[in-house]
Amino acid sequence: MRISSSSNSYRAMTDNNHSNAAMKIADKITEQPSRYAHLDKMSVAEILYAINDEDRLVAEAVRKAMPQILNLVEKAEVRMKNGGRIFYVGAGTSGRLGVLDASELPPTFGVSADLVIGIIAGGDAALRTAVEKAEDITEKGWEDLLVHHPTHHDVVIGIAASGTTPYVIGAVTRARENGLLTGCITSNPCSPLAQVCECPIETIVGPEFLTGSSRMKSGTAQKMVLNMISTCLMIRMGRVQGNQMVNMQLTNEKLIERGIRMIRASIAISEKEARDLLLKHGSVQKVLESFPT
Repeated sequence: MRISSSSNSYRAMTDNNHSNAAMKIADKITEQPSRYAHLDKMSVAEILYAINDEDRLVAEAVRKAMPQILNLVEKAEVRMKNGGRIFYVGAGTSGRLGVLDASELPPTFGVSADLVIGIIAGGDAALRTAVEKAEDITEKGWEDLLVHHPTHHDVVIGIAASGTTPYVIGAVTRARENGLLTGCITSNPCSPLAQVCECPIETIVGPEFLTGSSRMKSGTAQKMVLNMISTCLMIRMGRVQGNQMVNMQLTNEKLIERGIRMIRASIAISEKEARDLLLKHGSVQKVLESFPT
């Protein structure tokens, strides 16, 4: 399938979104006032316990979104087994969490770095320092995706707590137009982002402890959902055996020792033999495959 770089329907959709102002601040749960007044008057204990009380609501919100998560993962699995990749697209905290999840998969599961790719508004510089207005450029999200030559086998997951980030909405809209599977993770119901994708995930965690600080509960929910999506897909792609990370990269002595224990739990050999085999083959799975069953 040809992936295009321009589209009249895309322009019409984005113009319509802008003219409707997408979603009023008053309608955003993520912008509603904290349940706690006078944070600056609280003791250290009061602050910490209140944050913890709010965090306990996150797992419940993710649980309620489970049917949506299941829907996206099942459809993404089909794409990946046909050679597709996953792109996480976000800005600010959301973008950083996507890049974080993507970057952890090669060392954990031994997959290539281009199987799951995190894209953040403003580029890699935005991982450490906010890039002014980067998230406000609607067309830039798709332009950044095009660098990776997306195909109709791929999956794009937009991450935006508010569900109104132009950079993310633009990328997801164009990806869907071009036949990619599209999903999102957001903390507002019926957001513009959810409306333009096929598989929305809405984790409604409620107002933040610190009003508007979506790096808190919303960010925690995003991290939980990303963990679920990527871990489940890696298991389904055969990168796990039993409950073990048999394809982890051997980047330090701790992981080598872990691999040795895995091998010796399956094969009656000495520690030295297990180490030699592990370093020779490069992964626990390859060592186990070299032994007859």
